[in-house]
Amino acid sequence: MNKLVLLSLLLALAALPAAGLAAQVYVLDVTGVIDPPTAGYVERGLETAARAKAAAVVIRIDTPGGLMQSMRDITQDMLASRVPVITYVWPRGARAGSAGVFITMAGNVAAMAPGTNIGAAHPVAGTGEPIESEMKRKITNDAVAQIRAIAEERKRNAEWAEKAVRESVSITNRQAVKLQVVDLTAPDLGALLRAVDGRQVVVAGNRKVTLHTAGAEQVFLPPNFREKLLHALSDPNLAYILLLVGVYGLIFELSNPGAIFPGVAGGICLILAFYSLAVLPISYAGLALLLLGIGLLVADVFATSHGVLTVGGIIAFVAGSVMLTGARGPGLAIAWPVIISAAVVTLVFFLLVVGLGVRAQFRKVTTGAEGLVGAVGVARTDLAPEGTVMVQGELWKARAAEGKGSLAAGSRIKVLAVEGFELTVEPA
Repeated sequence: MNKLVLLSLLLALAALPAAGLAAQVYVLDVTGVIDPPTAGYVERGLETAARAKAAAVVIRIDTPGGLMQSMRDITQDMLASRVPVITYVWPRGARAGSAGVFITMAGNVAAMAPGTNIGAAHPVAGTGEPIESEMKRKITNDAVAQIRAIAEERKRNAEWAEKAVRESVSITNRQAVKLQVVDLTAPDLGALLRAVDGRQVVVAGNRKVTLHTAGAEQVFLPPNFREKLLHALSDPNLAYILLLVGVYGLIFELSNPGAIFPGVAGGICLILAFYSLAVLPISYAGLALLLLGIGLLVADVFATSHGVLTVGGIIAFVAGSVMLTGARGPGLAIAWPVIISAAVVTLVFFLLVVGLGVRAQFRKVTTGAEGLVGAVGVARTDLAPEGTVMVQGELWKARAAEGKGSLAAGSRIKVLAVEGFELTVEPA
């Protein structure tokens, strides 16, 4: 009997911590362009929630879209998650565009805040170059197949999902609920967790899970420093600026040897730009035009072109900037204010900074012994052939050049050479 009582007490004590543990809901924020760092962040968040045996993961979404491969990585992780995933287009005014449509529909539960919209998922060329009709058809059909598979897996409106890809249709949160694109509208995270409490969803492994989210502890999992840094570097505007700063730093160092800092800073910025451009889909034609524009501006510093090289360089520079990351890709275009500002700064940089530095290197020496060559002075005594001359306010021992005969005192002379402290002169 005592053993039974003791066993009951032990079981009761073991149950106390479990009963005292509140359910946890992990909250992730997917904002901006969908890129590899974003995919890594979502993967880490889902793994962390799984290890913590969380009740659910909420992915708050506000994105114009992004890279299809990164979107595929995210949706694959979501479909393979053993923790229920709730996608939530938030805050008010947010959107789930392009790749964001796929991610939203891949949630076990999909919700939107009031005043949000979803749609326009038609694939475009990330390079900004036109897609050939046959390749365009293949890419579109592949995207349609993927989004229909996601919609059918989550029991959502596959017909509308196909229209979002083929016809770039976009709808509001209310229309999305009515068309069964998403499950509900919720004004905030607390209301969402209360609304989905008790719902039964199917996670990976065909396992049915009942959501217990009302009153659950909200655990916010922000991107770590590495993910934030790499995500920032994936911004096309920052990649563009880093590329220009890197190139200009090296050019400044070459035109002003010994400055050191511009060269070091330029090298670092150039390496960071290479990472950014490796992540982003870039147009090599745009990159070639951009570098050609810079090359023409450099050439204009050395050659007299009466502005032709400068005008051509600026035109090539702007055209290459527009084409660099693909103006047609959602969230991948370089902003016009950034391009215009960069063009103005570039023009000033080459006309003033680089131009002055290069001209200073080729300017004739005007100080010291070398600066005396070519200077004009006056003979203070007769040079027959040696004597004294006044040059640049100083008296010098001088010798008349061979074949020039003697020079009378008071005549103007020109310095031909300097040998030690003696000048070789001729009549000016």
